[in-house]
This record gives sequence, structure tokens and C-alpha cells, in this order.
Amino acid sequence: MEKGYVQVYTGNGKGKTTAAFGLALRAAMSGKRVYIGQFIKGMAYEETKCTAVIPQIKIERFGTSCLIDREPNEDDKKRAETGLMRCREALCSGEYEVVILDEITIALFFHLLSEKEVLSAVQARDAKVEVILTGRYASEGILEAADLVSEMKEIKHYYTQGVLSRKGIDC
Repeated sequence: MEKGYVQVYTGNGKGKTTAAFGLALRAAMSGKRVYIGQFIKGMAYEETKCTAVIPQIKIERFGTSCLIDREPNEDDKKRAETGLMRCREALCSGEYEVVILDEITIALFFHLLSEKEVLSAVQARDAKVEVILTGRYASEGILEAADLVSEMKEIKHYYTQGVLSRKGIDC
């Protein structure tokens, strides 16, 4: 690619990470190398198994557990800082054509990182690297820095009917 763009997948609907992984699969199948840094998430969801059969994709997780039902702690902050450092390396190394910062906007929302730090890493990247930022609550600064913004909007979700995450579909 001659020029990489910045994409943001945000909103309160399901599908942000799924869309990012779809792009990762498409890129890998065209011979591009992909780095995925997952913030907040500590659990290896089913999609992370793709690295066993698609060597062009590398995934690292920088979280412990979901922050919906607890306050972030110092360990969460340190993991997010480590994650951003690793993502910055991937963005600048020339080793990857696509870099995904999954749930990065959640890390920003919980003040584990600053918008300035994240934007600095994105702006410092090799100009050919495509960047995807995912997560709810994308800030105005993140939206402004993006070349493409897609919002997933929840209209209806079976979770409200008591259906929990289903293996292979939701996790």
C-alpha cells in the first residue's frame, strides 16, 4: 500500500472487533502482515485461535478482565501502557501493513491512557500502515484523526432477553 489510513469502529452495537478481525483476515489472505493489540481483554476469545492457521496475524492481549463491573486498577493501567508501547513498535517497525488496536477507546474512556498518547503513536506510524481503532465511546479527537468512521448501533440484542455470550458466535 502506498498510503495507510486510520479507521475507527465504534458505537454501542455488537460487531466492532468482529469487523476488525474480518479486515485482518482479508489483509492476511492478500499477503499482508497484521498485528492486533487487544486492550482490556485478557481472555483468549475464539477468534484469537486464527494465529494457529494464519501466520501473517500476530495477536497480543494487554488486559485482565472486563471493566464493566469494576474500577480499573494500577495493573490495568500498566498493561494498557505496555500495550500502547507494543502497538507503537508495530506501527513504526515496518513489519506490519495493518495494525489493529482493539478496544483502545475503552482504555481511553477509563483513563488508562491519554488521547494524546494514542494519537501520537498513530501519527508516528510508517505512512503505509493501515490502522484500525475499535471500541465504544470513541472521543472527538479520535474521530477527527480518522479517515473512516463506522458506528455500530444497537437496535435490538438478544442479551436483553437473557441470552449470554455464545461460543463461536459472540465470544
